[in-house]
Amino acid sequence: MPIENERKFVLQDDGALERRLAAAAGVVRSFLRQAYLDASGVRIRAIDQGGRTRHVFTYKRPVDDQMVEIENEIAPIDFERLWTLRRETLQKVRYSWRDGRFHWDVDFFKADDSRTYFALAEVEMPEGDTVPPPPPAILAPHVLLLAPRNDPRFTSKRLADRGHAERLLAEVRAKGEAA
Repeated sequence: MPIENERKFVLQDDGALERRLAAAAGVVRSFLRQAYLDASGVRIRAIDQGGRTRHVFTYKRPVDDQMVEIENEIAPIDFERLWTLRRETLQKVRYSWRDGRFHWDVDFFKADDSRTYFALAEVEMPEGDTVPPPPPAILAPHVLLLAPRNDPRFTSKRLADRGHAERLLAEVRAKGEAA
């Protein structure tokens, strides 16, 4: 069964991090447009990468303290049909790379005017790992918080709500300054 084993890091976006990631060797840039179809973890994504668009249907659900994630490519026409059923929607620019046993994704959640309102790094770890690796040097100065494991406040579905994301970022910053 496909198990997702990731940890998330809230990032401070200084306005230049995205440019540095875009210029970094081995980093792949994608633009994602995604929507959630219901409350149970069903989502669709259009992933634009290097002039090619893939459409993906995802079912994601916690089972026995693990996250099961099943993804399948779907035809563009099916994506458009399902898009009519959307609830929460979001768009983000993602930078991805492999780092040994780990896979890193950095997402810049975008408002309609293309401005970033939240930045989040995710590290996908091998199944069974419980401790995330330290963030790579390019990210380390930007880390505000290692999010608690499986904390629902940090899911993309919740972060699609810009108001929630901005309140959460303010809360994270306030706690960091108080520490």
